[in-house]
Amino acid sequence: MRFSRMLSVVDAHAEGESGKVVVGGVGPVPGETMFDKRQYFSEHLDQLRKLLLCEPRGAVWHNANVLLPSNRPDAHFGYIILESAEYPAMSGSNTMCVATVLLETGMLPMTEPVTRLTLESPAGLIRIEAACSNGKVERVKLVNQPAFVYYQDAKIDVPGLGMIAVDVAYGGMTYAIVDAASVGLSLEVSQEAALYELGQRIKKAAHEQLPVSHPENPLIPGITNTSFTGPLLREEGPDGEEMVRSLNAVIVSPGRLDRSPCGTGTSARLALLHARGDLKDGQLFRHKSIIGSQFDARIEETTTVGKYGAVIPSIAGRAWITSFNQLVLDPTDPFREGFVVGKPWDLYTS
Repeated sequence: MRFSRMLSVVDAHAEGESGKVVVGGVGPVPGETMFDKRQYFSEHLDQLRKLLLCEPRGAVWHNANVLLPSNRPDAHFGYIILESAEYPAMSGSNTMCVATVLLETGMLPMTEPVTRLTLESPAGLIRIEAACSNGKVERVKLVNQPAFVYYQDAKIDVPGLGMIAVDVAYGGMTYAIVDAASVGLSLEVSQEAALYELGQRIKKAAHEQLPVSHPENPLIPGITNTSFTGPLLREEGPDGEEMVRSLNAVIVSPGRLDRSPCGTGTSARLALLHARGDLKDGQLFRHKSIIGSQFDARIEETTTVGKYGAVIPSIAGRAWITSFNQLVLDPTDPFREGFVVGKPWDLYTS
C-alpha cells in the first residue's frame, strides 16, 4: 500500500466530550512509566497528535488517547492523552472513553454487572468500576489521583478586567477557578464566545502571576485551563441524603469549551470545596456542563501531596462509541501533519 501511516481509531465521547482511542498503528513508545512515554511522545511523535487532532482529520474540540502496554503488573493497560494544546497528565472524560472502548470492543473481558480494572495514566494508576449490562458499559466510575488547592481567593490583575479573585487547584490538570457571576458571565451556551475569550485572558494572567509547581512531579504543567463556576445548590440526593450540585464551564486551551463537566476540573473543584468546608467526605456532588451533561463525584478519602492537604476524588459518567476508523497518511499529502485555522488558534492562544 502507498500509505506511510495507518492508525486504527475508535471514536467515542464521554458526556459530550470527544475522546478518540487509538488502538493500533502507533508501535512501541519508549519509557518505563506512562509519564515517561508521554514525554517521549511529545518530543518525538508529536506529528501523530497533529495528524489526529488537526484538520482535515480533527478539530480543535477533539481529544485522543493512545493505548499502550503498561509496565505496571497491577495495570491492565496504559494510555497517554493528546489534546489540542498539551499532553495532560490525566483526563476524566478521556479515561471514561478508554475504559468503554476497551470493554465494548473486547480488548478486555467484560464482567456483568460490574467490571473492575486498573489503567495507568501519566498521572498514575486509575482504578475503575464499570457498570455493564448486555455488552454495554452503562457507567464508568474512576478513582483519580489526589487533587489539591494551590491558592484560595488569590488576586490577579487581568488586562481589560482589573483585579479579580481566583482559586487555583490541581485535579490532573491545573485550573484557575472563577465564580462566573463575579466577572459578569452567565453559564449558558449563548455566552460561549465571551467565556472563551475571558477564560483565556484569566488563564494567561493567572499563569503569569501565580506560580505553581506540582510537589511530586515538577514536569506537570502549571495553570492551563479556566473553570467558571456557578453557585452551589443543596437538595435531596438519590439516596435520600443531602447532595450538592452546581454548573460549570471549563475553557480548555487553546480556547474552547469542554463539552462534559470535565473530570479533572471536577476533581479540582472537589479539592476546593473540601478546603472551604462546603462538601463532606463521601457526599454526592453533581457537576453539570452547560450542555446539560453531568458527572457524579465524591471525596473518597483525604491525604496529602507534599505540603498540601489533598482529596482522593471519584468521578462517574457515561461514554459511547460513535465510529470505527482507519486513519491513513499519504506521503504525497502536502498537509501531512494537518493544519489549524480559526479563532481558537489565532486569537486566544497564550
